[in-house]
Amino acid sequence: MNSSILDKVGLGGLDPGFLLIGMAIVFVILLIIIVMLIVQIQNTKKLRKRLDKFLVGKDGASLEQDIIALCEDNKFLKIDTDKNKKNIDILFQKMQCTYQKMGLIKYDAFQQMGGQLSFSLALLDESDNGFIINSVHSSDGCYSYTKEIVSGESDVPLSTEEQKALEIAMGKDQS
Repeated sequence: MNSSILDKVGLGGLDPGFLLIGMAIVFVILLIIIVMLIVQIQNTKKLRKRLDKFLVGKDGASLEQDIIALCEDNKFLKIDTDKNKKNIDILFQKMQCTYQKMGLIKYDAFQQMGGQLSFSLALLDESDNGFIINSVHSSDGCYSYTKEIVSGESDVPLSTEEQKALEIAMGKDQS
């Protein structure tokens, strides 16, 4: 069975069964390609919806403008953070030489006086430098004395109360 159409295209000597099988294979491949194309179109639609949702903000501003604004905000935050770090360093340096340790002992300087009106007050910085104020109250009046403390030591002998106030300020008092 020869067909004039097949003869005109140069396939007149080909078995029609092989031709039919070839056409079926091409049809199946074409069908697979169409299904894959439909799946890709659906995926592209989903991706487009997600992209549109991402690109359009609540007021319609573009993503580029939002990113630029965030970068500007980030620059200001970095500048503020750097300034805060410098200020914290300055405060830390100043805190090292401020009086931050204290020891206070109240006592009766003279047994006849009541109420523990005399006291020894030790004020020290972080390096245990500072002073002790000793105030002695008597019936004749009140007298105050100071003694310098360097590295937790005094060049002048300390009274029992002054030594106890110094130990409290340095954290050595166990009572």
